Amino acid sequence: MKSNRRTFVQALGVGAIGAALPTTTRAEQGKAAAKPAADGPVLQVGNDIAIADTAYGKVRGYILRDMHYFLGIPYGADTSGANRFMPPQKPKPWTDTFNALFYGPVSPQNMENRYRSPLGSFRDHWNYSDATEDCLRINVFTPALKDGKKRPVMFWIHGGGYTSGNGIEQDGYNGENCARRGDVVFCSVNHRLGPVGFCNLAGVGGNAFAASGNVGMLDLVAALEWVRDNIANFGGDPGNVTIMGQSGGGSKVCMLTAMPWAKGLFHKAVVLSGATLKAGDNAATEQLGSYVMKEAGLAPTDIAKLQAMPWKQFLDVANAASRKMGQETNVRAGFSPSVDGVFLPQHPFSPAAAPTSANVPMIICSVLNESAPAFSDASAMSITLPGVVEKLKSRFGDKTQEIVDAYAKAFPKRSPVEIWSMVASHRQNVAALADAKAAHPAPVFVTWFHWQPPLFDRRIGAFHCLDICFWFANTDLMLSHTGGGAKPRALSEKMSASLLQFMRTGDPNAKGLTPWSKYTSARGETLVLDDTCTMQNDPDREARKSLPKLT
Repeated sequence: MKSNRRTFVQALGVGAIGAALPTTTRAEQGKAAAKPAADGPVLQVGNDIAIADTAYGKVRGYILRDMHYFLGIPYGADTSGANRFMPPQKPKPWTDTFNALFYGPVSPQNMENRYRSPLGSFRDHWNYSDATEDCLRINVFTPALKDGKKRPVMFWIHGGGYTSGNGIEQDGYNGENCARRGDVVFCSVNHRLGPVGFCNLAGVGGNAFAASGNVGMLDLVAALEWVRDNIANFGGDPGNVTIMGQSGGGSKVCMLTAMPWAKGLFHKAVVLSGATLKAGDNAATEQLGSYVMKEAGLAPTDIAKLQAMPWKQFLDVANAASRKMGQETNVRAGFSPSVDGVFLPQHPFSPAAAPTSANVPMIICSVLNESAPAFSDASAMSITLPGVVEKLKSRFGDKTQEIVDAYAKAFPKRSPVEIWSMVASHRQNVAALADAKAAHPAPVFVTWFHWQPPLFDRRIGAFHCLDICFWFANTDLMLSHTGGGAKPRALSEKMSASLLQFMRTGDPNAKGLTPWSKYTSARGETLVLDDTCTMQNDPDREARKSLPKLT
């Protein structure tokens, strides 16, 4: 598949990115203000422009609207061949200056029919480049180099579950506006996914492959180590790092909080639509690893042949093995992290929060309509409550009527299709994660994003992924999510200021935002984000009581 260069072209051509939100005072935002438009170029690139040092050699980026971009910097070695299934290795040092001018390769994943849905492709503006196992790359956006400042660092982890995605998958992941508005350093990463990141061969190959089931998470640890060792050269403070992820990225944030190997490498955490209490079962993932070997027709002593297999062939084999195991056993397992007792010693938040992140403040956010059933099916807008019950019976069985009634009672102003969405998008894991985290000394802050864009005949709702561009001050860049304009920009002003304040202090209370109380299990304090933001005490608690208990 050819590299998609649309994001880079947009970054050069969409002047709105540098001025996406109204200018506020430096005191209010800590903002490195963008220069006003002039007759001269907004892009600077050349042999002696934007040069930074790393532990492995110099890197060359570019300057766009006075912000420094460094893209696709290796933080680890190629993971192919003998390095497949192995913990990440340090990159080989280079002597020539590395051209960090374009996003690096994405992890091996299913790249077929990536843009098969015109609706989804338009809405999310997917950006995918070539997939290879040389995918351990980090992007850095920074206001300045070598100016003596120690800026807070954002470490962004992409979504896509544990099987797909990349660090610039959506235009809203761009770090320029966040870095400028907060005078912070913004980083995003690619790491191993799916079978190349989480194929647990320890049961087949023994100690030599003890890490194989969690190497995708160890990649993120390696990237955080790179930040610790190098980010000062980019104007960042390695002692003030916030990890943040959405969906699968939010789940990865949860996993990192339970990894002793990551302790001390980050200092705040933000989980968007990815509240995760448990990792996978190690015995089940080891069984899946044995199925992979059988599907490949290999003996336990032949793992080297599995390492030598082209990645596309290996993914086909691994995915076929996963399907076969599901058909032949009652054991559910996928290519995702598992509790191996070493690299991931315990579940992150079940039955209690792992002690490794006891002093790490956290924000937990979800959106109202994680599931938006009317987006691709306009007829769903006219569904009735009995119709909603029928749609959800396969998921909730005999409890469905009780659950739908409970949500309709708790939210009488919501239409049936919204009740459908809210039941399917329930906040049970959010509350459970917040309850577990609230037992720690460090505070946890919970928010629920309700703002709905005026797009697709208003069928889209406050959908999964929508809030990302609000946090990063990108509402006028991610137009296919927000529509652009004053309303989303006003909410983004508040949310981005809150995030930046949290990065600086561990407390998200910032000027212009409704006072945000920390969460307690007794009251369930939740900040509802909309055109008018309000603090509410666990607004869906009564509705959630109707749901089956978590196991």
